[in-house]
Amino acid sequence: MYGANVETAADRKAPAPVEDPALLAEFQARIDRGESIEPKDWMPARYRRQLVRMMSQHAHSEIVGMLPEGNWITRAPNLRRKMALIAKVQDEAGHGHYIYCGTETLGVSRDELVDDLLAGRAKYSQIFNYPTLTWADIGVIGWFVDGAAIVNQTVLAKASYGPYARAMIRICKEENFHKRQGFEICAVLSQGTDAQREMLQDAVNRWWWPSLMMFGPSDTDSPNSRDLLAWRIKRFTNDELRQRFVNLTVPQAQAIGVRLPDPDLRYDADTQNWVFGEIDWAEFWAVVNGNGPCNRERLAARNKAHADGAWVRQAATAYAAKRAGAPRDGGSTAAA
Repeated sequence: MYGANVETAADRKAPAPVEDPALLAEFQARIDRGESIEPKDWMPARYRRQLVRMMSQHAHSEIVGMLPEGNWITRAPNLRRKMALIAKVQDEAGHGHYIYCGTETLGVSRDELVDDLLAGRAKYSQIFNYPTLTWADIGVIGWFVDGAAIVNQTVLAKASYGPYARAMIRICKEENFHKRQGFEICAVLSQGTDAQREMLQDAVNRWWWPSLMMFGPSDTDSPNSRDLLAWRIKRFTNDELRQRFVNLTVPQAQAIGVRLPDPDLRYDADTQNWVFGEIDWAEFWAVVNGNGPCNRERLAARNKAHADGAWVRQAATAYAAKRAGAPRDGGSTAAA
């Protein structure tokens, strides 16, 4: 089953759970002091497992996230838009690379992680299992999806695990470009023809609720939040981050005259928050568990790309082996 809860690399690499209470106490003291945990430092088995799970899902999301937008590169309306979209998709590949590198510092190989993704054992963000039907979708993805990513990842830049936090610094800078690109597309469409404004509103209607789901289940249904908060991998709960995103996005929608598809949306002067309606969690879990509009299509595309690229990996391996056997002075290795 796509996205099933089966054994992944994070589970297979889990060390024995019996650990020294003194080491656990000292580790938590380091976390509480705000120290950075580095790859060679001692860490609890569950801390390592949670990092592998979270970072691998993040890396997979970046790689799968190339697909919905890459589909529009050849159909972008002009050369400027094509160049910007190519740059964005290229950035997403780089983001996945950075995070896979960080996950490898935890003792899990990239091959294992990719195998889990291709086999449907690993999860990635549910947002990338929705189709991009029009050019307006590309703008709204940049505005909503990358906007949500920024809210989440700016906090991860202060995560307790050093390699993950450092990767987020560069990624957040590039995500800001992605959000500006998307919002500018939406702003231009909002000032366009009636058909363009309708296309934009339709995209907003389809992407708003899935974007709110990106932050994960509600705090009452999030099984991992307690550990992640205690270890300062995360600094805020799913619901707190979701609220921050809504508060940032509503004024932006008002600025370009777009309606958010929530009849219950209202401003609460006491809390200074925008109160929003109930999220359809049944839809969220259906998509997470492999029953979204594009789950099978996305994994089929990744498997095809992996198979088509086998010759490149083989050539790179052969070249590396050849280089490893070459003498340092560049001379011939042939027998005299």
